[in-house]
Amino acid sequence: MTIRFNISGTSPRSIGRRPVLALAVLAAATLATLAPTGSAVAQSYPTRAISLVVPFPPGGPTDLVARVIAQQMSAQMGQPVVVDNRPGANGNIAGAAVSRATPDGYTVLYNTSSITLSPALYKNLGYDVKKDLAPVGSTAVVPLALVVNPSIPANTVQEFIAYAKANPGKLSYGSAGNGNVTHLVAYQFAQLNGIEATHIPYRGSAPANVDLVAGQTHFMTDTINSVAGFIRDNRMKLLGLTTAKRIALFPDAPTLSESGMPGFEAGAWQGMMVPAGTPADVISRLNTELNKALKSAEVQERLAKQGAETLGSTPAEYGAYIDSEIKRWGALVKATGISLD
Repeated sequence: MTIRFNISGTSPRSIGRRPVLALAVLAAATLATLAPTGSAVAQSYPTRAISLVVPFPPGGPTDLVARVIAQQMSAQMGQPVVVDNRPGANGNIAGAAVSRATPDGYTVLYNTSSITLSPALYKNLGYDVKKDLAPVGSTAVVPLALVVNPSIPANTVQEFIAYAKANPGKLSYGSAGNGNVTHLVAYQFAQLNGIEATHIPYRGSAPANVDLVAGQTHFMTDTINSVAGFIRDNRMKLLGLTTAKRIALFPDAPTLSESGMPGFEAGAWQGMMVPAGTPADVISRLNTELNKALKSAEVQERLAKQGAETLGSTPAEYGAYIDSEIKRWGALVKATGISLD
């Protein structure tokens, strides 16, 4: 913070005979009076609206979760937490914008697991996830669902695997975009089970879902809150979930781990980050308010209806998790040979 000040009623001539030390003491005292300490900044923060930058379009699965949390944090903090949708490039347009924002706590990135895929997918990312952003905390995880078009003659994961193997190269799967978690999880599922299928990327989950329902594609792994309506309307068949345990939204749906793929687990997890250099006290305040919001009965109820599970963490825990996921997905991206530059 740069502070400019003038000592009223003085001039170079009038202070010419004063000891230099006296002037230095006076300047130091003035700065001490005017400059707020880090804790003072945190105590007064926030004094205006906070921008929560969401890397995906309004109404999408990530946006739906972010808005529930933003609303609760607004009520708690006494200032608006305003969702700012900046979709594009698997979340990297938003990530780059936040990395260049003033590090004062008023611009927050609502990131998804895509932020750990990008370092491997893009040679020229435009920002460094680990150096240019600082973790605030994890928020929620949304299970991915293995869904198929109703015309597929399979009602279980194993029946689908058998059908796909019997029709090598004839099936296709959609995703929310090249290198998106919905792409990589489906790819991993196919690879682990020896399935030959064609990947068709879309600009988001919505058009991919439409084509799956229409039979233009055959299967997909998408977030449960994106496909739940289609499942209820019997326009898609839910075969399994990628989480470690079943979810209340569809309690009869088995996990992939239960369905012959022991240990398989993946999810579209989410969290919050801020520009590197944001004061630690401000990050701590954001983390406190975030965890408080996630423990709210109303937030938990609203997210449970979407199939999302609240998380919560310290900034350090979230940072360590991001590091581990960068390593995990980096290895998978390398295996696919995908590059989006």
